Amino acid sequence: MDFECILFEKQAPLAIITLNRPQVLNAMNKQMWEEIQTALEDVASDDAIRVLIFTGHGRAFSTGADLKESKTRSREAYRDYLEYLQRVSFEIIRFEKPTIAAVNGYALGSGYELALACDIRIAAEDAAIGSPEARVSSSATGGSFRLLHDLIGPAKARELLFTAENIDGRTAEKIGLVNCAVPADQLMAATRDMADKIAQNSAVSIKVLKQGLIRAADGEDMETLMAFEVDACLACVSSKDRSGALSDFENRKK
Repeated sequence: MDFECILFEKQAPLAIITLNRPQVLNAMNKQMWEEIQTALEDVASDDAIRVLIFTGHGRAFSTGADLKESKTRSREAYRDYLEYLQRVSFEIIRFEKPTIAAVNGYALGSGYELALACDIRIAAEDAAIGSPEARVSSSATGGSFRLLHDLIGPAKARELLFTAENIDGRTAEKIGLVNCAVPADQLMAATRDMADKIAQNSAVSIKVLKQGLIRAADGEDMETLMAFEVDACLACVSSKDRSGALSDFENRKK
């Protein structure tokens, strides 16, 4: 599979999508989104892959939309681009397998929103994270209104969006925007360590746990959510993973 805007590697049980336009700090054009979608389809169909990692090549995770490309679009073409971006972002948010963003350097605009769409975010301590849309007469995308609201609460979400100021990885950890911040030279090691811990667990369990968390975030009523919990638990205990997992768990306790 040949890509121009991303690097895609699979080392089971992990896959890594690396945004790869370092000459423009990984600014995101439509081709990059198309290549991300193709890689997502590959990961989704590969049972050997348990966890997907996103990161950026060079000095940035991504500085957001490619403004050179944006300037040449008609209003109709811009709508088509935005709707496509939203579809791919939704696929990432709803992706069945766990996703982790390893946020290096700049993570701005739609690049930052890609990180928000992931299940877990690990940032370099010196990363520069933010939503500059208000400075350039634009608006947020990628489901970030809901994602920001749920992660850091309405007041902090308003502050970050309205001021359009960047925060570093340490501050992002403090307010709950990222799970943890680590020195830049430890970023990928910390991300792989997290991914390996997840990959050791039952894929069936992870799948239904993610489904349950998404349904809870969507505001599903408690009665319906608890009915889903019964079905989810039965699906897990009836899976082929169950007996081996119980044996391994018992052996670890001894």
